[in-house]
Amino acid sequence: MTPTALTADQVHARLHELTVVDVRTPGEYASGHLPGAHNVPLDHLGTALPALRTAAGRGDLLVVCASGARSETACRRLAENGVTAATLTGGTTAWIRLGHDVHRPAGTRTPWAMDRQVRLAAGSLVLTGLVAGQRWSAARLLSAGVAGGLVFSALTDTCGMAGILARLPHNRPAATDLDATLAALTG
Repeated sequence: MTPTALTADQVHARLHELTVVDVRTPGEYASGHLPGAHNVPLDHLGTALPALRTAAGRGDLLVVCASGARSETACRRLAENGVTAATLTGGTTAWIRLGHDVHRPAGTRTPWAMDRQVRLAAGSLVLTGLVAGQRWSAARLLSAGVAGGLVFSALTDTCGMAGILARLPHNRPAATDLDATLAALTG
């Protein structure tokens, strides 16, 4: 089942009546999010399910990410658990492109967006494989593996490297942050 999708302009008109859940990593969320959005990283969706069920019972739930792919995945997972949610078409990228306001926590260092982290990691691994391959030909397999992963990522609209990078400390929510978010969703 495909979740309901709302455009950035539709969301902008209804933002005051939506409970917005941003499923990006805390680092991505800190780089700019929809006003009033709550950060529940995609890999913490199961933990947040009771709070999200409560929030959805009070009104419409909107799930957002950078492009719409992760939020669509989140909406499907929520639907499997009896929670109805819509997704933002084009994600925060479309929201920002249309000039809508984003919030950033004051005094917080802006981390890199996940796609930028993936480009750095993939490029570094390919370069390492090529350079090391000058001395050890088997090292070129690293470059080939990353290239294959990028092709697979494009064909399936998934990203295994982003999943791995999301587990790095700067991309993980502090337990107290997640607890505060869940409390706000149920309160």
